[in-house]
Parts: sequence; C-alpha cells; structure tokens
Amino acid sequence: MMFEVLNVIGTIAFALSGVLVAMEERYDLMGVYILGFITAFGGGAVRNLLIGLPVSALWDQGPLFTVAFVVMSIAFVFPKILRWTLLRRGIFFDAIGLGAFSVQGALFAQSMGLPLSACIAAAALTGTGGGMIRDVLAGRKPLFLQKEIYIAWTLIPGVIVGLGILTGPAELLAIVILVVVLRLCSVYYNWRLPNRAV
Repeated sequence: MMFEVLNVIGTIAFALSGVLVAMEERYDLMGVYILGFITAFGGGAVRNLLIGLPVSALWDQGPLFTVAFVVMSIAFVFPKILRWTLLRRGIFFDAIGLGAFSVQGALFAQSMGLPLSACIAAAALTGTGGGMIRDVLAGRKPLFLQKEIYIAWTLIPGVIVGLGILTGPAELLAIVILVVVLRLCSVYYNWRLPNRAV
C-alpha cells in the first residue's frame, strides 16, 4: 500500500515539476505534456532497465498516466497554482518527487530480493532519473549536477530501506519528509559537498 502511495505522490510532484520547467521555457501544451510525462516516469524506466525489467513494465501504470495527465492539464489551465512555491526551477515539486521516488525505488529493489547496492542504485535512479531527462530536454544543467546537494540525499532511503531498518508506513513517510526537507535546505542554505580542483 505504501509503495502505491509513494508512487502517486512522486508522479504528481514530478509531473508538476516538469510542467513548471516547461512553462518557464514557454513550451506549448504538447511540450508541457511531454516534459511532464518524462519527468514523472523517466526515473522508473531507467531503474527498470538497470535491474533487468522489460521497458514494457512501464505501460502497466495506466492509472498513474491518467493522474499525471489530469494534474498537468489543471496546472496548465490554472498556472497560478504553481506560483506559490516561490522556488526557482520547480525545486519544491522536484524535492517532493525526489523523496517519494527514492524511497519507492529502494522498496522496489528490496521487494525483488536485490542486495543493498541495488537498493541504493534504484533509489538514486528512480529519484533523479526523470528530472535528469527533463533538464537535458529543456536545455538546462541537470539538477543533480548543481552545486547544492541533490543525488546524495537518495543514499538515505537507499541504505535504510535496503538494510530493512525502517519499513513501517509511518517510518517510510518520515524518510520521505526527511529527504524533502534536506533537499530544500540544501538549496536555501546553499549546502555543498566538498570539491577539489586539479
């Protein structure tokens, strides 16, 4: 049940993130739908390829495609509902998608009996894959390459879920909230990982 809830949350958040980026780039309606769908479902498709599932598994998510379509249509018709986020480049929705999908990706790998490394990789790819494809298509520098900490936050659900430390619905939701808060804080406070020049 929690897996499906996270799937819906992540799909809505990433669909809105894609819509916001498309509107900022002044794409037409079709461009909005394409960018929104790719953002919402791209991460899951990349994850499935990595762990050996057929790409056709993506098309078994008919209800989620409908949810994404309805949400994107509402956001396009009433764009003012997106302005309250006050964060550049759809960071708010992207952070929610990152949290929900990274936990969902880790759960997906764990449910298949895959090792910890696969749970970490699935969390990272599911959480960041759609946003990465979105930014590349929009001609932007991908968020996971920005100076603020991004993909590193997916290690938290990857490790915790992969080790089976916290598995209850409330605990999983708490992990999602933690990732969202940490991602937003990393943008707001400009947190960065150490780097070194050659």
